[in-house]
Amino acid sequence: MAKKVSTPTSRLKPLGDRLVVKPAPREEMTKSGIVLPDTVKERPQEGTVLSVGPGRILDDGSREAIDVSVGQRILFQKYAGTEFKLDEEDLLILSQKDILAVIE
Repeated sequence: MAKKVSTPTSRLKPLGDRLVVKPAPREEMTKSGIVLPDTVKERPQEGTVLSVGPGRILDDGSREAIDVSVGQRILFQKYAGTEFKLDEEDLLILSQKDILAVIE
């Protein structure tokens, strides 16, 4: 069963082993104080899980369990997933296989 957070994103119900993630904000300035333009900002690799799908269906008909839950901070592959905007909020849909670690 899919788990959701009650926010504007609660309209999104990911399918299979997918998750909806709110990426961490991109760095606006370097440590030395130089302001970065949008063209050179690094794509975030960290975010917070907003919604989790039910898990993919295995060959035997059972569902694979999802290893993360709503609210956890995760580290994911740099160019993984699909970026989109919903209600002026930047979000990302990832597959569970794109998650590298849970940040505790």
